[in-house]
Amino acid sequence: MPRKIRTFRKSRQVDPRYKSEKVARVINKVMLNGKKHKAQETVYEAMDVAAAKLKKDQLAVIEEALDNVIPLVEVRARRIGGASYQIPTEINPHRRQSLGVRWLVQYARQRTGMPIAQKLAAEIVDAYNKTGSAHKKREDTHKMADANKALAHYSKF
Repeated sequence: MPRKIRTFRKSRQVDPRYKSEKVARVINKVMLNGKKHKAQETVYEAMDVAAAKLKKDQLAVIEEALDNVIPLVEVRARRIGGASYQIPTEINPHRRQSLGVRWLVQYARQRTGMPIAQKLAAEIVDAYNKTGSAHKKREDTHKMADANKALAHYSKF
């Protein structure tokens, strides 16, 4: 990152159906080989299936699921006096969302025996209910940060 020049993020894009940035980020993470239309179909189908299971609005379901997966703190390695310590630090909001979306799609892909839309729907439902692999990853990250809370004074990030 440059020292003096301010960097600017590109303007956020929104998905065509729900006009939501979060849904657009999920679509982009699901997309493989530049096939965005296929990724949109997959995500929209997964949202429909998850909303039908939970009997809620599609957009509300995905946003609540992402909020339950997004981490607030993480640990970063910092070398102090020849030893590496895991320092808990707060996460930038943009990175928080990136991690949450990444974990949601990653653990959906790791499920077996179903089409990707069904796997993603199941992971969204689990995240909405605060269960599942993506939510467990968030809890593990928070536990690790809590365990290293004594080293927080070393944080310079």
